[in-house]
Amino acid sequence: MPGGGFCTLPGGSVVVALGLPSPVGDGSTVRILVHAANRARALTRLRNLGLRAVYLRGNTHPPTPDEVTAVLHHPDGLLWRTSPQCAAELWHPIRALLRP
Repeated sequence: MPGGGFCTLPGGSVVVALGLPSPVGDGSTVRILVHAANRARALTRLRNLGLRAVYLRGNTHPPTPDEVTAVLHHPDGLLWRTSPQCAAELWHPIRALLRP
């Protein structure tokens, strides 16, 4: 599984960033950002959306300052984009990834 990581914000909440295989099944990966009160709640938010096998092992790829800013300014606190981060691609809300 591709890497992930987290950072703790001054207020005590965390931003978790995970690299996961794309649900489309085309072999690519997506970078998912979650803002939550703690790491366990961040992973629970993803599991409640149907991403059952989501684990955070280590802190190999923590979120960048730009990623933290993006997730903090989004009302849902859940964003994604394809992992080879192209400067032209914007962050998408999680509901756009999980559409049937």
